Amino acid sequence: MAATATASSAGPRYAPPDPTLPKPWKGLVDGKTGYLYFWNPVTNVTQYERPTSVDSAPKSSSVPMGSSVQVQQSSQGRHGYSPDKENDQYGRGSNAISKLEPVSRSNQNARGGAVHSHNTPNGTSSSVIGGSSARGHGSMAGGSNLSGDVYRRQHEITVTGDEVPPPFSSFESTGFPSEILREVHNAGFSAPTPIQAQSWPIALQGRDIVAIAKTGSGKTLGYLIPGFMHLKRCHNDPQMGPTVLVLSPTRELATQIQDEAHKFGKSSRISCTCLYGGAPKGPQLREIERGVDIIVATPGRLNDILEMRRISLHQVSYLVLDEADRMLDMGFEPQIRKIVKEVPTRRQTLMYTATWPREVRKIAADLLVNPVQVNIGNIDELVANKSITQYVEVLSPMEKHRRLEQILRSQEPGSKIIIFCSTKKMCDQLARNLSRQFGATAIHGDKSQADRDYVLSQFRTGRSPVLVATDVAARGLDIKDIR
Repeated sequence: MAATATASSAGPRYAPPDPTLPKPWKGLVDGKTGYLYFWNPVTNVTQYERPTSVDSAPKSSSVPMGSSVQVQQSSQGRHGYSPDKENDQYGRGSNAISKLEPVSRSNQNARGGAVHSHNTPNGTSSSVIGGSSARGHGSMAGGSNLSGDVYRRQHEITVTGDEVPPPFSSFESTGFPSEILREVHNAGFSAPTPIQAQSWPIALQGRDIVAIAKTGSGKTLGYLIPGFMHLKRCHNDPQMGPTVLVLSPTRELATQIQDEAHKFGKSSRISCTCLYGGAPKGPQLREIERGVDIIVATPGRLNDILEMRRISLHQVSYLVLDEADRMLDMGFEPQIRKIVKEVPTRRQTLMYTATWPREVRKIAADLLVNPVQVNIGNIDELVANKSITQYVEVLSPMEKHRRLEQILRSQEPGSKIIIFCSTKKMCDQLARNLSRQFGATAIHGDKSQADRDYVLSQFRTGRSPVLVATDVAARGLDIKDIR
């Protein structure tokens, strides 16, 4: 049921005066989180996005502050969630729209985590929608001198959905906490990638997303950083179960996502563990028992642990399906659907995929509600990655090995090279034939996790510069300097 927002025990305080802030806006600091946000005392509206003009306050989507603000809250204190299962604000229940009409214009802007309250110095409550105004983040792309439409055209971004906010073209325009921005800059990133720039403002509104972009486009941070923000809003007890769940097709990709979560979430004290097959369950179960904010998992191992009743997903309110098309190709659809049944229907769901076939469209229609679709590049036809130059040579089977050796010898010594094979048997055989002269190693699904980790480590460091692989290495792995 809808509850009236009440004053927080730790109220806001005024930020130091900022002469560059347009009048009548004032800077406030959240007493609980320490985050800076902005208050317009005339309209009594607050927002995280720095206002750029007097007219930048949210109009049609903002909540009038003269009356009490209705905010969906659960007994666990999650912002934007209703404890009443009949009142499912995600559009999955029967009474969602009618009960939320006082809060926002549309069901898409009344999503879990999309509306939460702040106190203002005059004692009233104001509403922040998804960390920014529900209409978007100002009239320009992230406060830059590029309009949202121009930025999208330049970066081949197309969006489908209602009132899609413009992209962020800089990290500073995101309004992310300083500790996260510091980690991003320390990693050497100068600006968001197109998928990050467009998916971040949408995710911060609490809306479902289908993002279609090639591997290597920065999708991982595209969903992880909004997940960090979601965690800070929820204030869940990690010992009761994770709040963020990321499903990934392979062990290698899952551990890579975990590494990114640790790297960019450590200063925010966000905990993350990884569940995958081919490794002992014991250490993974102990991590779960200690309590964790984010779980990254392959569907098979997570299903095993669910069947053991050693994990609860009842707190998950931010669900990510990474490389969704790959998971379906690998036959994981039954496991995915079984896992999703254990996750509350009141959630935000983000699906990332490199292709958009009928099977992926079907599962997206089943699992997501009114999603915004973000496309990077052309999805209407099979388009090769523009950053890769492809050469096709038609050879007889007898000529292939000799030609392969010629190609390998033509490369600079120590160059990192990946050779893909169609079968595990061929993969092992070719790696044995090439190991002495070229330092080749093999990776495929029959290798133990320890062997796979060792082989990838050897390849990344250049000690084994030639990797012979099945399609287990075809998606999502971040390896620099591939020739």
